[in-house]
Amino acid sequence: MRIGTGWDIHPLVPGRKLLLGGVEIPHDRGESGHSDGDVLLHAIIDALFGALAIGDIGTHFPPSDDRWKDISSIELLRSALDLLDGHTIGNIDCTVILQRPKLMPHIDAIRNSIASVCDIPYASVSVKAKTAEGLLGELGTGNAVIAQVVVLLHEGATDTIGNLDDWV
Repeated sequence: MRIGTGWDIHPLVPGRKLLLGGVEIPHDRGESGHSDGDVLLHAIIDALFGALAIGDIGTHFPPSDDRWKDISSIELLRSALDLLDGHTIGNIDCTVILQRPKLMPHIDAIRNSIASVCDIPYASVSVKAKTAEGLLGELGTGNAVIAQVVVLLHEGATDTIGNLDDWV
């Protein structure tokens, strides 16, 4: 098994879409970034690269390269998945820290999107939403978003975790 962590932060600005896990969240601002700015997918990519010990998102998709300008982060994730080199994803655990809007109504769609792109079961993706409780500067004032991710990889093909009822 290999474990990787990922972390990303983006400022929120007018005129951009707020994308989390490939899902557009209705809001008056979105992530600033070289690509579409999906902070959650960027953190997942970093976690995958970390688990494989092959650098980070900036190594593989540098912002200085115009090929990645405004590209969908789903496409970046698909490219990252192509580098798994015989590893399979066991699970992905995500935390998004965002003052507003509330993410609870969108959690299922985000989990479904990530599971679909990664070709893993919905039950293998956890997404938790937190606020900064009005603290932590730009994050607490609603001017930034952070994502933290942990990924577990297995070497070779493995069975999925199946029905959670089988584990209790």
